[in-house]
Amino acid sequence: MSPKVLLWFAFLFLGLIGPSMAQSVNEPPYSLVKNEPPFEVRDYGVLTVAETVIEGDFDVAGSLGFRRVAGYIFGKNQNAKGESEKIAMTAPVTMEAQNQQWRMHFVMPQGMALGSLPKPVDASVQLRELPAQRMAAVRFSGLTTAASIESQTQLLKDWLGRNNLAFHDRPQLARYNDPFTLPWNRRNEILIPLKGE
Repeated sequence: MSPKVLLWFAFLFLGLIGPSMAQSVNEPPYSLVKNEPPFEVRDYGVLTVAETVIEGDFDVAGSLGFRRVAGYIFGKNQNAKGESEKIAMTAPVTMEAQNQQWRMHFVMPQGMALGSLPKPVDASVQLRELPAQRMAAVRFSGLTTAASIESQTQLLKDWLGRNNLAFHDRPQLARYNDPFTLPWNRRNEILIPLKGE
């Protein structure tokens, strides 16, 4: 990620939610099925997400996608009363490459179903329900460069192959920390959905 994009993320994230809230961000719950650090297999329940699709390279997509979806949770929305509503920040921020585009989403907090969420004001932000799914994950620290994403994705695919686990080739990048976190303290993951689970 370029220094300009990194700095933009830092100001937006900390300016909107503040450093104290950054330490208490919720994550979607899951059941641990298999644990061989740094690899895991997890069962996630039904998740509701706010997402956007962006064209462009990784840095452009990351910056624009974050701005759109963060805008939704921080008030660019309209509830049934015609008012804007703030929604609690969650982690991770997830990106997936799709046909020369990027899909970015935030998982909505537990208890917020599709029908109870305010509607996005920005038409490029959509609300969607993800079915329950089994996911494989590999955890790593450092910066999320193209090289690190590619190498960690291949590590996870190799581990799945050794364990005879069939998967959909739709890897997702999940980032859990604000941009002020030192690279060696960051939690990043590659997530891959498993087949027939």
